[in-house]
Amino acid sequence: MRRFAASLGSLVKDRRATADAVTAAPTPLQPIDLTDDARVAEVLDLAVRIGDLLLASGTSAMDTATQVRFVAATYGLAQCDVDVTYNSIVLSAHRGPLIPPASTMRIVHYRSMDFTRLAAADRLTRRIRLEAITPGQAHAALDAIVSAPHPYSRWVATLGWAGLAAAVAVLLGGGPLIMAIAFLTTVVIDRVNRVLNRLGLPYFFQQFVGGLIAAAPAIALYTVQDQLGVVIRPSLIIAAGVVVLLSGLSLVGSVQDAITGAPITASARFFEVVMMTGGIIAGVAISLRLAGALGANLPVISNAAPSDITQLPAKVIAGALASMFYAMACYAERRALTAAGLGGAAGLLFFVLAQAVGVGPVISSAIAATVVGFAGGLMARRALTPPLVVAVAGITPLLPGLSLYRGLYALLNNEVLLGLTALLAAFGIGCALAAGVTLGEWGARTLRRPPRLRRSGAVRRNTTLRRPRFGRRSMLLNNPLPAARDEHTR
Repeated sequence: MRRFAASLGSLVKDRRATADAVTAAPTPLQPIDLTDDARVAEVLDLAVRIGDLLLASGTSAMDTATQVRFVAATYGLAQCDVDVTYNSIVLSAHRGPLIPPASTMRIVHYRSMDFTRLAAADRLTRRIRLEAITPGQAHAALDAIVSAPHPYSRWVATLGWAGLAAAVAVLLGGGPLIMAIAFLTTVVIDRVNRVLNRLGLPYFFQQFVGGLIAAAPAIALYTVQDQLGVVIRPSLIIAAGVVVLLSGLSLVGSVQDAITGAPITASARFFEVVMMTGGIIAGVAISLRLAGALGANLPVISNAAPSDITQLPAKVIAGALASMFYAMACYAERRALTAAGLGGAAGLLFFVLAQAVGVGPVISSAIAATVVGFAGGLMARRALTPPLVVAVAGITPLLPGLSLYRGLYALLNNEVLLGLTALLAAFGIGCALAAGVTLGEWGARTLRRPPRLRRSGAVRRNTTLRRPRFGRRSMLLNNPLPAARDEHTR
């Protein structure tokens, strides 16, 4: 029984996310010779390359710096200064008073979101911590991670983005026809932007084209809906497309950096988010202006909050599917899809319940995001995937696409006060989502093992150390555990 409890406690300990487990510099498992410049440079390069992969995937600057410092300390470089900014990582290792410090710098080139590489980097850091692999082995593993193909084809990712749009359309109150139009529109957006990306078009203009495509089909179908004998709500189609375009932005990382003490990186990331959102707004605005010039007058959008509590099961299921589709679009591993779906369902459940009791959208979003961040941190341990994957996917259904479109539409119709109010509400919802995720992840990190498991582990250690031998207590009673072992068994 003691063996089962101890093994279960070890399993819980080992399944902690790397960002949760890294709390201090470890005792070096395979310390290198600090006078060997080549070996020191090898470790520094390994640490900054891992940080490159983490920062490019949306990890906050402070978490990236913590993991970079931890990797270096594992190999004996315990006294390191790490400076992580928007697109660079500087690492300097102190080697004593008689040896000059060693430094390295790496520029981070941002790439598309890839949750598989992020999870693989997390597992590599865990291997470095638990298995004491050599720097050469770690470099080989990291090369394999970076050069590995995506786990599934690009068309599967396109279907993930399209499925996200369809699920968001359901969340906004759309029917099967709205879902189908949003699905097909998003397929076109993704494929067109992929071609533009290969041509090297800046990302701002890709967002502009995405906003243009998101609005054009909805306006065209609304104009001819009487001839087709259907009822089209263009605002839902446009809002679904806007949510898909917003979901790829690093909003969570920017607010996390601002909260956790990295203002320079936070400012750069937040400015990027604002610029990319401006591209979406510009694209939608051009479509609406062209529609107005052609005589297509869209219906007025109601500002009243829908009665979502009557459709709670459908909303929760749609939220779970939206999070799963987003995780799939970002190449998440299969075991991470379930965790992302559960995070999205929990977020939608608390968001709808908060609104049902009269809480405003900003506070409701903060509550839901806190639940997502907390639950994501716990579920990520079971799925062996970074908490960021679950957190970012979980808040995707809550992104303020409809508020953003409502504010833009009001501004274009000379309703300045209403438009600015809606845009500020969208801004507040976005910040509340990111801040809530940060608070929830902090709560998950501070949560210890269950008391029953902790007591079981303590009983095992005590019985091992205090077992009587031939009627007498062992001499180990007066000898405490070594510091290194205590660090790894804590």
